[in-house]
Amino acid sequence: MGVNKQNCRNELRTAIQQLNDRCLYSASKWAAEQLVGIEQDPTKYPPSHTRLQRDSSSILRRFHCTDEITSTPIAGTSYVSTPVLEEDNGDVDSDLYVLAKSYFNCREYRRAAHVLSDQTGSKALFLKCYALYLAGEKRKEEETIELEGSLGESNTVNSEIVSIERDLAAVRKNGSIDSFGLYLYGLVLKAKGNENLARTILVESVNAYPWNWTAWLTLQSLCTTIDTLNGLKLHNHWMKDFFLASTYHELRMHNESLAKYDYLQSTFGSSNYIKAQIAKAQYSLRDFENVEVVFEELLRIDPYRIDDMDMYSNVLYAKECFSGLSYLAHQVFLTDKYRPESCCIIGNYYSLKGLHEKSVMYFKRALKLDKNYLSAWTLMGHEYVEMKNTPAAVDAYRRAVDINPCDYRAWYGLGQAYEMMGMPYYALHYFKKSVFLQPGDSRLWIAMAQCYERDEIRMHEEAIKCYRRAASCNDREAIALHRLAKLHSELGQNQEAAFYYKKDLERMEEEEREGPNMVEALLFLATYCRAQERYEEAEVYCTRLLDYNGPEKEKAKSLLQAVKLAQSGFP
Repeated sequence: MGVNKQNCRNELRTAIQQLNDRCLYSASKWAAEQLVGIEQDPTKYPPSHTRLQRDSSSILRRFHCTDEITSTPIAGTSYVSTPVLEEDNGDVDSDLYVLAKSYFNCREYRRAAHVLSDQTGSKALFLKCYALYLAGEKRKEEETIELEGSLGESNTVNSEIVSIERDLAAVRKNGSIDSFGLYLYGLVLKAKGNENLARTILVESVNAYPWNWTAWLTLQSLCTTIDTLNGLKLHNHWMKDFFLASTYHELRMHNESLAKYDYLQSTFGSSNYIKAQIAKAQYSLRDFENVEVVFEELLRIDPYRIDDMDMYSNVLYAKECFSGLSYLAHQVFLTDKYRPESCCIIGNYYSLKGLHEKSVMYFKRALKLDKNYLSAWTLMGHEYVEMKNTPAAVDAYRRAVDINPCDYRAWYGLGQAYEMMGMPYYALHYFKKSVFLQPGDSRLWIAMAQCYERDEIRMHEEAIKCYRRAASCNDREAIALHRLAKLHSELGQNQEAAFYYKKDLERMEEEEREGPNMVEALLFLATYCRAQERYEEAEVYCTRLLDYNGPEKEKAKSLLQAVKLAQSGFP
């Protein structure tokens, strides 16, 4: 049975109410954004009523699926019906629940839990346990700050998880647990390090109730390999497609992720979330031009958006776009300056201005707001490298890989830091980790090749292999071809050196670049062709060298004279 847009709307509208009722506000917000992301029928709704959808159309045109598709064409797909939970109002005093929810919304978590302490229904049990869990998290953060300082490592734990696990395990055993209880049970098991059981429980939760996006994200955090992902026994539902698209991105399967989002756009054509996720995948593929266009449009549609905008700031930073980054930093500062993303954007702005101390201050502020905010640790490491404070850089990068071992930028940063400290074997180890995680990035292969070239290692054949990989990965800086030519020349492999010098010369001509690399390539090719008795080619290269001043010009004259003599029959 397929799914049409109206069914999706009905499911999301019901789910938003149910999620709000359980104080799962992040999941409710996500569901509401997808609800608005389903394009309305223009014959029933005039354009003035669908401004968000209308404004999104220019982004949508950049991608493939623009036709209306009302059902999922995947063979054999079946869908869970519209969510209608049997609310256990008979077992819970609704007035007490409303009071507990009010306390919860005021962040008085223990007070909320106390109000529900005598209630037995699954809905009341969930909110009670969830309130206790958040009370424990709040206290854990306070202890971390009190004991270790705001950025220090801490062994503090959530003191509530043992009792929460006991209560939820008991209701699961007697079969009275609901999907929300299962979600919280999985979250607690993950916190205790029991990942296998946590995965099993979370799969039960999303299969029973697929509209809780926070449950999917918790499950995603436990899927660190494609084998783990493929081993999940998930029911087919359109929410599963969102989960797979997001998890593919985390597993660095960016093309598969883009294909999923492209498919989802047939139903959720105006979803800003999907557009941002597409931009994130393109960012990982280093397609900065498209990323910039998408984020510019997202800001125009939703000028107070902060989600994912730190990635946009990274693109503007890489392109050295001062005006764009200045505008973005000003915008997020006015919108909410105490969001970790805002602090990272402002940190990038100061870094681009060369104010590295001020940049570090903002990255530290981001980490005070969220000590597990990966981007801030990595970017702070970059700043410490710029400031030549390598021990601090190493510490920042290590914190980043502790949070996410799949963050290739942090491994690459560790490699750079150890190279700066004159420890090339350590650097090589970290560069290898980074290229394993991001094999399509030429910069990583070049860094590893340069490490192999160092006097302490001198493994030129390995360096050549790395430069070849870099050349095949769209080496934008055009370093690999020149180094390949030079290395082969130093090893006396003149035929291979000539091949790469010629390729490098062709690229320089295509990009209209001049400079010492072109002179070097022309001189080598002129000498090589003369030795190979390819006099006409040698003459062409020599003639081109006459346009340059310096010792190369004199060498070219001498070579040209020798070529003409050889052409005349003289040895």
